[in-house]
Formats: sequence, C-alpha cells, structure tokens
Amino acid sequence: MGEALGCTAFNALYGNRVEGVSATEQDDVGAENLAIAARAAARIGGTVLVEPVSGAEHYPLLTAADALTVIDRAGEPNIGLLADLYHLSVNGDDVDRVIADHLARIAHVQIADAPGRNEPGTGDLPLMGQLAALEAGGYTGWVGPEYKPSTTSADSFGWLPRERCTSTAVAN
Repeated sequence: MGEALGCTAFNALYGNRVEGVSATEQDDVGAENLAIAARAAARIGGTVLVEPVSGAEHYPLLTAADALTVIDRAGEPNIGLLADLYHLSVNGDDVDRVIADHLARIAHVQIADAPGRNEPGTGDLPLMGQLAALEAGGYTGWVGPEYKPSTTSADSFGWLPRERCTSTAVAN
C-alpha cells in the first residue's frame, strides 16, 4: 500500500506494556517486529519511524534514549527516530541536546507547542530555534505540524515563514 501511495515513512508505534509478560519478553517481540517491518519497508526504500509519546500510561518509549535503544536492538539500518518535539519536551527530554547529539538518527520531525499542544508561538517551547538547529545541522526531511489549532485552522498557520512557502500544482 505504501508503494502505491508513494509513502515511504511508516510510524510504527511500539505498543503498550501488558500485564503478565516481562518487559524483556515484550521488548524482544517489539524489536523483532520492528526488524520485520523495516525489512518490508526496505523493499520500497521505506523507513520505519519509532516515536516516543506522552500521555499514554502504558507506552514504554518516553524519551529519545528509549526509542534509540529500541532502534539499536532491532538492528536494521532503515529504522529512524521520529522526533516529536512536543512529546520529547513534555516527557522531560532536553530537546536541544537530542537534536545536537542524534541529528543523524532523526528520520522525521513533528511539532506542537506546550503547554496546550497548539501551534508554535502559543506556548513556551523554542520550536523555531529547534527547527533552525535541525536545518543548520543538515536535516532535510519533513516536519509535520501535529497540533490542535488554538484558533481557526487557516489562522493557525500564521507562524509559518511565508518567504519559504511554495505552492506546487499537481497535474494529472
């Protein structure tokens, strides 16, 4: 399906901890499943993304270090870190340090401001500086705005630098 749609990035949420099974056993299965997914994605030049998230009580990957440990355990070259700057920040990661130390392992970026999980500029996160650091470090991938607009959807894009936006028409 990814090939037919031209999608080559796949967010593989790790899964929640379950009672009655050791964390080690769950991590063995998780790493094996990520490796299987990565080999399947590799057939179309795809990348499997591993994302630390917040707000999910039983989800074990909260920090970049948690996700990178899982990525290393799976051992496939096309598994990368999905750096959701909102989740990393609210989970206590030093996002600037994550960018500085692991830029080469970041395969996709998502953003929202905190608190509130709204558009950039509505909270306390230095998102524009972090995006600039990613760009300065050579990140050329996508940045997904994953926020709840604090206003109308159209108005919530006011933070975007207009001089860098382009419009491309797709012809059939």
